[in-house]
Parts: sequence; structure tokens; C-alpha cells
Amino acid sequence: MSNFDEVRFPENIDFGFTGGAMYSTDIVELFSGFEQRNQNWAASRMKFVASYSIKNTAEIAQIIAFFRARKGRTTGFRFRDWTDYYAYDQQIAVGDGTTSIFQLIKTYISGPTTDTRIITKIVASGNEVTTVPNIYLNSILQNSGYMLDYTTGLVTFTTPPASGVIISADFEFDVPVRFDIDNIQIRHEYNKEFYIDNMTLIEVRI
Repeated sequence: MSNFDEVRFPENIDFGFTGGAMYSTDIVELFSGFEQRNQNWAASRMKFVASYSIKNTAEIAQIIAFFRARKGRTTGFRFRDWTDYYAYDQQIAVGDGTTSIFQLIKTYISGPTTDTRIITKIVASGNEVTTVPNIYLNSILQNSGYMLDYTTGLVTFTTPPASGVIISADFEFDVPVRFDIDNIQIRHEYNKEFYIDNMTLIEVRI
């Protein structure tokens, strides 16, 4: 996509955000008391809101510089959602002997229902789950024979996996977001203590 910087919101100051998955649903209440619910989005969007204080003037300068560099809502960037940032032993596809390009995904399972999330912003070097993304064919780690695009989440194999071969992966990922504000409001209280009340981030479609 255009207007996206492959840079992550600084990890040392990303604590204090509240947020998670967001859906869009229209609900019509009928005269009988029953409801008709219409799902507008096939996939969720993530939304995060910051409400925290920063006591270090260097950190507030870092936020100001980051916001100005992104020009408010203009340019997207990476954000780590500490509540959901990795996939382990995630099946992404089954080979058919023809297809050589596969999209990394993460599947959420609750009872009989599954929700599949497309993952695009892969972390090149993880720090908690795995040191690097791992790709497996029938649970066998692949050290070569494929290329992973860290900006799109696409895995391209030199030779298409054979029919019936299970393709799985371990990886860490970021959320592609943008600021949902064009004006950052920073309040200075006392003793060089600063508060940010209105910093909102929203996921962008890739």
C-alpha cells in the first residue's frame, strides 16, 4: 500500500495502550423483539487508544518526532499488540503440487467456529517465541527453498509443495496501523510529567 513506513512505534513507549479487535455490525430490532444482525466487515480491524503519562522528556520528544514524521493520519506504520503478536505451529495451507505462493495467516478457534486472520507485517527477528520465522513442510523445518516477504507475509517456494503436504509456520508479527488523529494533544502537569489522552491508532488494510 502507499503511504506506509516499515517502522514500528517505539517499543519503549508503547505501553499504556488499550485496544483489540473491532467489528462493524448493524442491528435492527424488529417489532417482535427479535433482532436482525448484519455483519459489515468480513474481517476485524484493530483499534488502540493511549491513556498514559510519560515522565521522561526524551520519550515525549520521541513520540512527537514519530507523529510528525508520519504526518498525523497520512502514513501508516507498525505497532506491536502485546496481547497477540505471535503464531506457533500455525497451519497456513495444504500443498496442491501447483501453488507456490502462500499467505501467512493466524487462525482463532472457539468451539465449532474459526476466524482466519491474514498476517502481513512479519517480524524478521523475534525475541520471545522464535529467533526467526520458521517454515515447515509436514512438520519438517525448511532451511532453504523458499522466500518470505516480511512486508506482505507471502511465502514463495522455489518448488510448489506436493499435493497433501501441510505447510505450517512459527512467526511473530506487527499490526499495520495509522494514527486516527491529525492533532496530538500533550498535557504538561508538573515536574516534567506529560500526559497523552487522545492518541488513537487504527488498523489499515494491506
